[in-house]
Amino acid sequence: MTTHRALKDWIGKVAELTQPDDIYWCNGSVEEYDAMAEKLEAEGGFSRLNPETHPNCWLHRSDPTDVARVEHLTFVCTSKQEDAGPNNNWMTPGKARAKMESLYKGCMKGRTLYVIPYCMGPIDSPLSRCGVEVTDSTYVVCNMKLMTRMGKQALQRIEREGSFIKGLHSVGDLNPDRRFIMHFPEDLEIQSFGSGYGGNALLGKKCHALRIASYQARSEGWLAEHMLILGVESPEGKIHYIAGAFPSACGKTNLAMLIPPQIYKGWKIWTIGDDICWMRVGEDGRMWAINPESGFFGVAPGTAANTNPNALAMLDHDAIFTNVAVTEDNQPWWEGLDDRVPATDWKGNPYNPENGPAAHPNSRFTVHMSQCPSYSDKAEAPAGVPISAIVFGGRRERLVPLVMESHSWRHGVLMGASMASETTAANIDEVGVVRRDPMAMKPFCGYNFGDYWKHWMSFDGVSDKLPEIFHVNWFRKDANGKFMWPGFGENMRVLDWIIKRCEGKVGSLDTPIGNLPLPGDLNLEGITVPAATMEALLEVDTAAWREEISEIGKYLDSFGARTPESIKAEQKRVSEALTRA
Repeated sequence: MTTHRALKDWIGKVAELTQPDDIYWCNGSVEEYDAMAEKLEAEGGFSRLNPETHPNCWLHRSDPTDVARVEHLTFVCTSKQEDAGPNNNWMTPGKARAKMESLYKGCMKGRTLYVIPYCMGPIDSPLSRCGVEVTDSTYVVCNMKLMTRMGKQALQRIEREGSFIKGLHSVGDLNPDRRFIMHFPEDLEIQSFGSGYGGNALLGKKCHALRIASYQARSEGWLAEHMLILGVESPEGKIHYIAGAFPSACGKTNLAMLIPPQIYKGWKIWTIGDDICWMRVGEDGRMWAINPESGFFGVAPGTAANTNPNALAMLDHDAIFTNVAVTEDNQPWWEGLDDRVPATDWKGNPYNPENGPAAHPNSRFTVHMSQCPSYSDKAEAPAGVPISAIVFGGRRERLVPLVMESHSWRHGVLMGASMASETTAANIDEVGVVRRDPMAMKPFCGYNFGDYWKHWMSFDGVSDKLPEIFHVNWFRKDANGKFMWPGFGENMRVLDWIIKRCEGKVGSLDTPIGNLPLPGDLNLEGITVPAATMEALLEVDTAAWREEISEIGKYLDSFGARTPESIKAEQKRVSEALTRA
């Protein structure tokens, strides 16, 4: 229970509406987690994996209709539709609450109502924010234990500060026609019904840490972003921290856990986070960041020894696997892992390649971030870490160079706002469609993109120590459809150039779209990338970019009067530079 009157009253109202058989307040202990996992095992929600190869690891199979975020059923419910913007589905708060109340009525009969107090970010950090998720899903409880600072300490902070984000979740009957995720940013509240999938049910993640937090950040003067945070340490011990925004399945986790190639002997990459970043300008004028999460909810397919050995190394104990396949000896398996043939697919059926992939393309692992070999204890630093550079990067087969630096903060905001990427299995849209995904926040911004860009622009000039802004593209392909850049660990070479630019150690080629590496400044020692390929990777196709910048202008204009004049002026500046080129 709690001494917090508003929290106690809210739980009482939720219980009266949902009518659970029991109410349980989570304390966040290891013993509680183990008991919850065993309860799920007894109920059939968890299966224990091979205890010799994967001790304390569990397999969860979700309903086949409940395997990804449901963007078309996710709503931002503001009083005025224009405040939600065309980037969000909108519903009036009154209509949304009435719809959800009808769904919640009696939905927890025969179930336990779990109260999960949690803190997004280090418990003692002034950058952190707390929430309470109410759920009838034991699976959610187990995942929230790994993904957030959950339990007694979080509740104590809530009782001290008085404020918290309200999150109400029920799996309901998992009927896709009765599935909604509602956000009420004006009330700092989330309501989710009908899904057990992570992004829809772990309300501390995308719902709180991005949609609600982005709205909260605007009013409080900070940034809540869909970004990784990594540290690059030189052999001399100097560390630069980089935040990077990449849409799902564009290499975020791989980059966050990168292992430098042999040529970078003595260099280290430190992982602070792989998905979400909260940033605020500090008293010293630098931008400081925390990772509000404490765990990884990563995509399993494609994670392997040759792509992300650090991720693979943390998955052999104390992890939850969702919708992966299983080998004959009961080990988790997914496409890209190795050449073994699984015995059972993600639905629990005998594996038959004619039925599709063995693991669902959006199958996941949940694990505490301290298990990552590249984990940095700076992830628990109350002050956060100082950011030297912000990197935007989508998945583009053509046009966008391997790396480019913005001319200014304003130009960097334009770079982020105009970023485009191909859709992935992490959402239920058609896979492979190129769409604008500003700052990788298209599914996650809790208010009008025009206002969001204005908020980003408001940082221009507040300090001369703001991070430098860059754009990267690991995914350029040649005429034969093959990737031109080796990627993965070799991306360290691009990070190296970015850091040298931040330190003023190398020059650049000034082009209308940004500053590019000069010949010889990108370290290519130890890899074979033909000169012609490197030239193509850094090419600026002026004619194609004229078309691109025109399309960017149309996209910005689609947000009407909310689009700030500053970003339109920046688009015009780049357009005129391309015309002169």
